[in-house]
Amino acid sequence: MTRAVLSLGSNLGDRLGHLRSAVAALAGEVVAVSGVYETPPWGDADQPAYLNAAVLVQGYGSPAHWLARARELERGAGRVRDPARRFGPRTLDVDVIAVWREDGTPVVSDDPELTLPHPRARLRAFVLRPVHDIAADADLPGHGRVADLLREPTVAADLATLVPRPDLELAAAGEAG
Repeated sequence: MTRAVLSLGSNLGDRLGHLRSAVAALAGEVVAVSGVYETPPWGDADQPAYLNAAVLVQGYGSPAHWLARARELERGAGRVRDPARRFGPRTLDVDVIAVWREDGTPVVSDDPELTLPHPRARLRAFVLRPVHDIAADADLPGHGRVADLLREPTVAADLATLVPRPDLELAAAGEAG
């Protein structure tokens, strides 16, 4: 049994619909779902704003299982990767942020296919803020508490650009959230 934090983002098409579909597809594995945040694009400013969220999932899969699930969700949303625009627009982006074993120990990996924890998560308010929603006391393995990372000057400056969207729900009544 493993637990994982997945970061969700969408800025093309039905943004909320893509996020909702991802959460619905993970239904049997979802432990908690964050709020939704509208965020400016990161790394490539010439694109629409994103909707971002995070999901805590649990299941019998390995870290590679969570990566496969992330790619499956992206394919299901019609994501097409453009190598010329690494941080370009997308229907759905699903990143595996961190994975923990059943005993609570974090999985640390420098595999180029799945680096854990995600190598840039500690720098991105649009990842850290939703993670804080679902796990306020969480540690990002090797980097410290998420709450502390949110106070780092660069992250705190980006945090000011996030717009909470309490009017947008990802989990239906009765589901995790």
